Amino acid sequence: MHHHGMIFRPRSCHDRGIESALIVRTPEKPSMTADLTISLTGITDLPPGKIAAVVTSLEMFAAPPVRPDPPDIAAFSLEPIGRDDAARYLAIYRVLGERWMWFSRLVKPVSEIEALLADPAIDFYAVRLAGRDVGLLELDFRVAGEGELAFFGLDESVIGRGAGRWLMNRALALAWAKPISRFWVHTCTLDHQGAPEFYQRSGFTVFKRSIEVDDDPRLQGHMRRDSVPHHPVIA
Repeated sequence: MHHHGMIFRPRSCHDRGIESALIVRTPEKPSMTADLTISLTGITDLPPGKIAAVVTSLEMFAAPPVRPDPPDIAAFSLEPIGRDDAARYLAIYRVLGERWMWFSRLVKPVSEIEALLADPAIDFYAVRLAGRDVGLLELDFRVAGEGELAFFGLDESVIGRGAGRWLMNRALALAWAKPISRFWVHTCTLDHQGAPEFYQRSGFTVFKRSIEVDDDPRLQGHMRRDSVPHHPVIA
């Protein structure tokens, strides 16, 4: 679960009629089955220890018109993360992850992170300001002819200063400099509430909505118990 995001407002609690449903595969646990039936017309209760989000996927098929950088943004810079610098990558990822529930990389062994960093088809950048890392940009080109905006995030201290538009301008330029015909991203309801609108203003079009269910990484020790306060732990 990652990227910007939106606030999810559920249906009213009294509307629990189940006219249709879908099955979500969840990781096996001794105490529960691997399947969960989710109502498509009401509310579905999750077992304790699970988290869920509505995922919105967006795409574009050509570079959009270039938007100007915001004023007074010259102090920001974009710096490639060293292919052998897993510690730096994970440090940035953790700062952002513990605010927005990014955890897919935090649950991996360091050896897998090192392998990702060494992959020439994935580009990793740190956003720099005043001598420190304040953001992350990751572009994934492992699928031929496509690019994915895999991770795009900024420290809360710089949000509202135009850094999001500045970073998106660079992400788009870097992506469309590659031989691709499709660039896509997904965001979820655990992320920043302005993300879907921001991505659409940047030229992306919504094409799919999904439900993601997973184990709460805070209960497994991968993130601080008090992280992501807008999505409380239910053990």
